[in-house]
Amino acid sequence: MDPIKVDFGSRGKNRKKEIIIPPEKAVLKIIISVVGTLLLSALYYYLMLPPINLKAPEFYMFIAAVFAIYIVLTGLTTKAMAKPEYIPYLKKHSIIPVIAILLVGIVVGLGFAVSSVFFRAKKYSEIMPVNENGVFSTEIEKQDAKTYSNIPRLDEPAAANLANRALSTLSNLGKVSQFTVYPEYPQINYKGEPVRVATLDYANIIKWFTNRKEGFPGYIVINMATQKTEFEEFKEPMMYSPAEHLGRLLKRKLRFDYPTYIFGNPVFELDEDSNAFWICPVMDKTIGMFGGVDVKGMVLLNPNNGTSVYYDLETVKNADDLRWIDRLYSSELLIQQYNYHGKYNGGFWNSILGQKNVYMTTEGNSIIAKDDDVYLYTGVTSVTSDKSIIGFILINQRTKAATYYRVAGAMESTAMETAQGMVQDLGYTAAFPLLINVGDQPTYFMALKDSEQVNQRFAMIHVEKYNTIKVVGDSLTDCLEQYLKALTAAGMNVEFNVDDIQEGGESGEVKPDEVKTVTGTVAEIRTAVMGGESWYFIKLAGGDVYYSVSASKAKDAIILNNGQNVTVTFAAVESSGRIIEVDSLKLEVQ
Repeated sequence: MDPIKVDFGSRGKNRKKEIIIPPEKAVLKIIISVVGTLLLSALYYYLMLPPINLKAPEFYMFIAAVFAIYIVLTGLTTKAMAKPEYIPYLKKHSIIPVIAILLVGIVVGLGFAVSSVFFRAKKYSEIMPVNENGVFSTEIEKQDAKTYSNIPRLDEPAAANLANRALSTLSNLGKVSQFTVYPEYPQINYKGEPVRVATLDYANIIKWFTNRKEGFPGYIVINMATQKTEFEEFKEPMMYSPAEHLGRLLKRKLRFDYPTYIFGNPVFELDEDSNAFWICPVMDKTIGMFGGVDVKGMVLLNPNNGTSVYYDLETVKNADDLRWIDRLYSSELLIQQYNYHGKYNGGFWNSILGQKNVYMTTEGNSIIAKDDDVYLYTGVTSVTSDKSIIGFILINQRTKAATYYRVAGAMESTAMETAQGMVQDLGYTAAFPLLINVGDQPTYFMALKDSEQVNQRFAMIHVEKYNTIKVVGDSLTDCLEQYLKALTAAGMNVEFNVDDIQEGGESGEVKPDEVKTVTGTVAEIRTAVMGGESWYFIKLAGGDVYYSVSASKAKDAIILNNGQNVTVTFAAVESSGRIIEVDSLKLEVQ
């Protein structure tokens, strides 16, 4: 028998190779795939609006999506899934796109790696310079009668509640039920007073079709101190907004005008002449490829005609004609940067193991007006503490100037719980506190709200002696009087003339001689739903004024009919105009 011969040198030479079979009209199908890729990529860009910028991860996602779309369309045009004989052809034409997608993934992965805090902890800790030697008694303005009267008494939820009520004014323009309030309420300094401003949104897509040609007619200003809320008409209607669609969407307008810029969240602001603008921060990545997000400038955009101009950061900080701008840095960005400073000042491993001198901001923040600028306030606590602060930080939202003040005491959440405990039987909730200076004593001031987000009481709690110096008052003046007595009892005498405080507003602080009462016969009733709540507009016989009231405030309005007698009360300061919002409505028994 002849020996068996084995030829190891020919291993693999006879392995079956894949046969590439082009589909019918292969060239036409390639053209269709390419054209389809271009069209779908353009649609992706129009919808997602990625910046054409190497420091934006969204840009790399867009590139990967383009190649992925081509692979999918090639598979569809060749029908490779239904006809397996075309799969080798699909594989061949997918080699370059797949390699491109892998390269994009590698670049993005390396970009995040070289930008990570693991390698760049020191850089992250230096992204926000901080003055660590703030002096509370000299740098935080002492409260006097004037400044105390201007203390913001509303937090954002309470301001949102008042903003929805202000929509009743739109009936003067024939626009009732056409708009809602856009859910952003930035706080700014406006003509020397702390206010929140709110723009409008379309009530639904049908209302967008019927109102888009005219644009948004105005905006809402909520005074945080007096609690007065007004609807202000634009000099020219707003045509560009985050609530718009298609080419008038603010984000899309910015992207097409500035395709390479990375934008932060635009903020609606007013200059001192009541001209409206969108403040659009332009961002940069300052650490590696994707890390260290910071502001490098801004685009100032006219909301009516869309004209815009770019200013670099130094110009915004130093130009006198731009001093009215309050919010260039978002609260979220400032808190993130300060936490980088507090967490990584001793290096990456120290933030996890030894944790020496590691600290972070407390949960929650508020806004403080100081030197005609807006400052972010939040407490600072050690990473091992859960109930107390070691100090607090004030950060200018226009310049990012940050100052740390060493003040030990209760955490804001602890102060809120203490205030709520003092009115436990009433079930009120505390707003996030403001830190104020009462006779060099660091003091938490906060409103106590009912379930309708209406201020019912005010509380003042000493930051350091929160267990013993704490009061709740029915009004601003009453609260301060009690607090001054508590300070005196603790041996802290403070000079303060409470009688000089000016009170007023919409939430139960109107003096008796500032209230008007009108009784009459109902001649007409109109209704509207605003902010998810039913509102009634009532005209009395012989009058040309509508009195507006929500169902939650006056249940009698729900059962009201023409010919019945009612009595309404309202603030005298609000007694002008065609629509007057009333504080109470009572159905008179006939």
